[in-house]
Amino acid sequence: MNGKVWLVGGALLALAGVLAAGGPALSPAPPLGDAALLLPEEQKHLRNVRQLTFGGQNAEAYFSVDDKQLIFQASTGEDRCDQIYTMDLEGNHKRKVSTGGGRTTCPYFFPNGKRILYSSTRATGPGCPVPPDFSHGYVWKLYPEYEVYIARPDGSGVKRLTNNPGYDAEATISRDGKKIVFTSLRNGDLDIYTMDPNGKNLRRLTTELGYDGGPFFSGDGKKIVYRAYHPQTPGEKADYEELLKTALMRPTRFELFVMDADGGNKRQITHNGAANFAPFFHPDGKRIIFASNMADPGGRNFDLYLIHTDGTGLERVTWHPQFDAFPMLSSDRRKLVWASNRNAKARSETNIFIADWRD
Repeated sequence: MNGKVWLVGGALLALAGVLAAGGPALSPAPPLGDAALLLPEEQKHLRNVRQLTFGGQNAEAYFSVDDKQLIFQASTGEDRCDQIYTMDLEGNHKRKVSTGGGRTTCPYFFPNGKRILYSSTRATGPGCPVPPDFSHGYVWKLYPEYEVYIARPDGSGVKRLTNNPGYDAEATISRDGKKIVFTSLRNGDLDIYTMDPNGKNLRRLTTELGYDGGPFFSGDGKKIVYRAYHPQTPGEKADYEELLKTALMRPTRFELFVMDADGGNKRQITHNGAANFAPFFHPDGKRIIFASNMADPGGRNFDLYLIHTDGTGLERVTWHPQFDAFPMLSSDRRKLVWASNRNAKARSETNIFIADWRD
């Protein structure tokens, strides 16, 4: 996949070949109506679409449990690389809550609202990590500098939870606040782990060769949905293992999986060979909303889809000819937040959008 890239989840993810580092600062702009932001095909599930950010690259926006705030990562004119922000559901009261040092990613609210969770390279210095070497082709860089941190909602009281020479990122937390789930390279492969909110009681959940990541708990905390790339052929395995020696991986494809919270009962729920990612449980616990490029033969455009946890009932949600991804439904099932290139004023823009959700 050609084009520019953006750092997401500590690894490089192709965002429809249109994203680039840097960009204009976040700035207010008048809201646009549905006619400018919503296609007729999308009205089955979406109404009253509002754009919350304007300029730069903004993504991975997630609701607080009370559905009153969003936490997201952004790279704007004032940031040398991605930082963490919070805002309300109208896009107001934006506040940077990461330290400004290093690169940060994968923000999430604790259920009690008293802490936030994210990963950062800040411990190794204030600068941005060096981009990957594309002489290997299109690859992700699995920055070993990434560690998992918690802090107060205003960004103070930063505490490091992991201390590992390998990549630790993509962390989220169960709704009861008892377990953090994340991706790590600590044992020589990219696997999913859980730990307590204080960083103790580490447990490895996946052992298959390949990448397992982007995990989220179901609302009841009994299941985990995640994306995975498991190389199958001798050539794929050799390529994966060779790149991993230098903390790189090639994002060939991702399928979605669901497993029990203890790592048992793993089952694959997509089988399309596409780049399926950013899965999140619908609050009903029976469906998953995710992003995929399955409808684009060129693999450049991503849209949102719903699917049942048994792999049936695939349904397309967005139809925009530009990138749509990182969806999350509010706890009350009334709102959908996601990142999109729609209505971009520059090629490098990705913004946060929110809509009323209709089931």
